[in-house]
Amino acid sequence: MQVVATLSLKGGVGKTTVALGLAGAALRHNVSTLVVDLDPQANATTALDPEPTTATVADVLDDPRRPVVERAIARSAWGDGLDVLVGAEQTERHNHPDPGAAQLHRLDRALQRMAGELLADDEPAGDFPTDRYRLVIIDCPPSLGQLTRSALSAADRAILVTDPTMFSVSGVQRAFDAVQTERERSNDRLQPLGVLVNRVRPRNTEHDFRIAELRELFGPLVFNSVLPDRSAVQQAQGACLPIQAWDTPGAREISAVFTSLLGRVLRSTRTVPSA
Repeated sequence: MQVVATLSLKGGVGKTTVALGLAGAALRHNVSTLVVDLDPQANATTALDPEPTTATVADVLDDPRRPVVERAIARSAWGDGLDVLVGAEQTERHNHPDPGAAQLHRLDRALQRMAGELLADDEPAGDFPTDRYRLVIIDCPPSLGQLTRSALSAADRAILVTDPTMFSVSGVQRAFDAVQTERERSNDRLQPLGVLVNRVRPRNTEHDFRIAELRELFGPLVFNSVLPDRSAVQQAQGACLPIQAWDTPGAREISAVFTSLLGRVLRSTRTVPSA
């Protein structure tokens, strides 16, 4: 099970769009996937339109035992093989600015229990399918509190999402620093997968300048492929459909980027750096 977090410490850059696009690519390519909606706005949950649940990710962060996790997971309306650990406004109560270690690791423990890697004292192993998901995508809120740090404590890789504006450099730098800090503090398998630039307009001098600036500062960490600014994204999300199901030239262009991103995610491996 590969766990990837979509991260941005600057709001409005399309972080949830990237999480949904990656989930849609996984669905298209038959990669069993769970989307964990950690953002209290719960936009990913709304777009994926899951079946009703008796718990949410807020309850999982209260009590990360497997039965609670199971009650918070539902099948998405996008199709079989794509499930949602549903978000809720109540998740905000877990977004403390200075959480303790036990709080930070609740999501990681929940995912490990779901994968059969960790059992609580009162949980029998049973016949739970431990190979249920090949990929877990965590959609983080645009702030560095307990929720985002919980995602980084649980993730193998982080996708840093930005847009080509004057504030993009500082936003990417803060996100990169957050990944490095969490790696040193609590999760030595965490690595930045790369920087994905979203909402790029062709033949826009300002956008070209900001992308060049990002490449100069972060080098090969910035993906060669960028996501163009296309109305198809809003149209597909408004219809609660994956961008891969929206049949327009712009949608196909964006879908190709997400297919490439999915391949990069799946090629990355869970490794622990040597001391």
